[in-house]
Amino acid sequence: MSHTDGSKPIAERVEALLAQMTIEEKVAQLAQPFGWQTFEKKDGKAVPTADFIRRLAATGVGSLYGTLRADPWTGVTLDTGLSPREGAELLNELQRQAIEGSRLGIPILFGEECSHGHMAIGATVFPVPLAMGSAWNVELYRRVCEAVARETRSQGGAVTYSPVLDVVRDPRWGRTEECFGEDPHLVSEYAVAAVEGLQGESLAAPDRVVATLKHFVAYGGSEGGRNAGPVSMGPLELHNVDLLPFERAVRAGARSIMPAYNEIDGVPCTVNRALLDELVRKQWGFDGMIITDCGAIEMLFDGHDVAEDRIDAAIRSLRAGIDMEMSGQVYPSALPEAIASGRLAESTLDEAVRRVLKLKFELGLFDAPYVDPDEAERWIHCEAHRDLARRIATEGVVMLRNAAGTLPLSKDIGKIAVIGPNADHAYNQLGDYTSPQPRGKVATVRDGVLAKLGGDESRVAYAPGCRINGDDREGFETAIACASQADAVVLVLGGSSARDFGEGTINLTTGASVVTDRPWSDMDCGEGIDRTNLTLSGVQAELFEAIYRLGKPVVVVYINGRPVAEPRIDERAHAVLEAWYPGQEGGHAIADLLFGDANPSGKLTISVPRHVGQLPVHYLGKRSRGKRYLEMDSKPLYPFGYGLSYTTFAYDGLSLDADEIDADGETTVRVTVTNAGTVAGAEVVQLYVSDAVSSVTRPAMELRGFRKIYLQPGESRQVAFRIGKEQLQYANASGVRYVEPGRFEIKVGTSSVETIGATLTVREGN
Repeated sequence: MSHTDGSKPIAERVEALLAQMTIEEKVAQLAQPFGWQTFEKKDGKAVPTADFIRRLAATGVGSLYGTLRADPWTGVTLDTGLSPREGAELLNELQRQAIEGSRLGIPILFGEECSHGHMAIGATVFPVPLAMGSAWNVELYRRVCEAVARETRSQGGAVTYSPVLDVVRDPRWGRTEECFGEDPHLVSEYAVAAVEGLQGESLAAPDRVVATLKHFVAYGGSEGGRNAGPVSMGPLELHNVDLLPFERAVRAGARSIMPAYNEIDGVPCTVNRALLDELVRKQWGFDGMIITDCGAIEMLFDGHDVAEDRIDAAIRSLRAGIDMEMSGQVYPSALPEAIASGRLAESTLDEAVRRVLKLKFELGLFDAPYVDPDEAERWIHCEAHRDLARRIATEGVVMLRNAAGTLPLSKDIGKIAVIGPNADHAYNQLGDYTSPQPRGKVATVRDGVLAKLGGDESRVAYAPGCRINGDDREGFETAIACASQADAVVLVLGGSSARDFGEGTINLTTGASVVTDRPWSDMDCGEGIDRTNLTLSGVQAELFEAIYRLGKPVVVVYINGRPVAEPRIDERAHAVLEAWYPGQEGGHAIADLLFGDANPSGKLTISVPRHVGQLPVHYLGKRSRGKRYLEMDSKPLYPFGYGLSYTTFAYDGLSLDADEIDADGETTVRVTVTNAGTVAGAEVVQLYVSDAVSSVTRPAMELRGFRKIYLQPGESRQVAFRIGKEQLQYANASGVRYVEPGRFEIKVGTSSVETIGATLTVREGN
């Protein structure tokens, strides 16, 4: 039988193809070299390189990473990169070369980064996951994933390296922005939505891609918040916190997993057979592909130092369950030698190759390998996707403070000063893992405010004031002058995950971009950018002090990738909005909220500390973790689940259908929520469970459900949550989940610290 016979089952086609392959061809299927190195531009058109064509002819190419990725690491810029149509045409040509120019005609699996939009020039840039998590709107996020999948697949990308399911412990970690928050239940809900939105009903559909769950596992619990640092975590915490989102996503049908760089109790995740093979494959039943993070196998002999050399590292990785190596630096050279020397059985290699080929057949790449460039032009950055980016950006902004009803601002206001290093810096609001985008496709806060005031530039004064980093105060004078003539000040502070494209710096007096021989990088967040504190970088806090002393109403907008611990600002600013990195439509979304065209509905998914010395300050702590330090208590400045609105919501009438159930029984908790204010708004109703007495120590409270509801002024709605095994259970050290009899406190409210509750008793079993 031929593997090209589309009428045959996938398993038979895989075996037919595998039987024809040489060892070198098999190994080539397990390597994923960098895609941007496979083409060059000739006469303005992207074409495959001669080296790539020779490689195809020799062994074939299994997969390519980031062929359309653009950033300083790849060296691809707006000038040298590809338009949506050009990208689709290039991937078609690379695919054609693979099918027609290799012995067996095996199609290429194109993998792309899509954490918050396809990392390609021209693609829609959505808010970072931390912002989308703060929306607490799982259905809306599912629609975002559908849009990202459509844009990516329309160019030929078939696998995305998202969602990021790490549970954050220490926000000093630079990759905090890539995560949904600090709670495993919330991350799990978003994980399932990501799998459903990205993969849909059929991977072979022209608008779906494979979801890759990362970083497996406990990557967000590293020592000191340092990227890829060691993790010291017991099995109880591992099973109840970090593994939970991955298990939920696997059971939802995820087809790919990426192990993390870190070790857990001395064992690097890349070679952790207990997790990759015993747990994921055998217990959870996962039969998809496992792919390393970039360079992870090399770390085994140059970093972790648990492998003797490249061959030893490759053997251990393959045996542990690693099917594909991102970067492809070790497998191609080491695996053939390992098999030739008798150190590795070819049957072990075959198992990995089967899984890779199976995924390609599931994606329909053998039967429909090419894409329609017209579809790429139609869908990438279309109006519907831009509208979606604006909506989720709006819902993800959290209003932390609004003293004396400072917000919303009136559109009849005379003049507004929009000041700060992030007030008009487009790339600073996009977050890490973002390609360069044309300036006209990104709306800054200055753009948004100007649009609200009818484009009247005489009513909007602007000055950057300072940079994100550095001690240059040259721009203070201009910023103060702008603020002095305004009726209100919108001060846009925060951080930057913008990687250095060498585009220059900014004139602090005029705000204009300046190209220099010494470009300035303001990056203080993102992958590999971990911090020792959570205060504002540079002299931004001083800029606030200078503006605040003018006595004008000051609205602070934070645009950043991790919580900001600046209690003096939060105590004195008239209003504070936390926007995270809100994406390309962020400026319009923030302006909608500033002027009351939208009502803030975001809630924190990560606690904001008063001081870095309080860390860890996440809400999911044990009762025994202590009350205070000498200098201050241990409570965060803003707790998990917190967020203000232009209206108020009242909770009453909480009841349980049954206040006593069996361990395998269930009941329903009901609560009435009323919009007690004068404007329509959305409220995130949050369900928490607390086990009063347990055989092992458990968190003081755990999020077990949430629902976002929309209410008109005076409108009431009864919200119901089912309470059963899923909400009450806990995993033991082996990962077995069970419900202990005893007393549980069921709490429902507007945040983790504002709830009403009732007692539920779980009876002893027979």
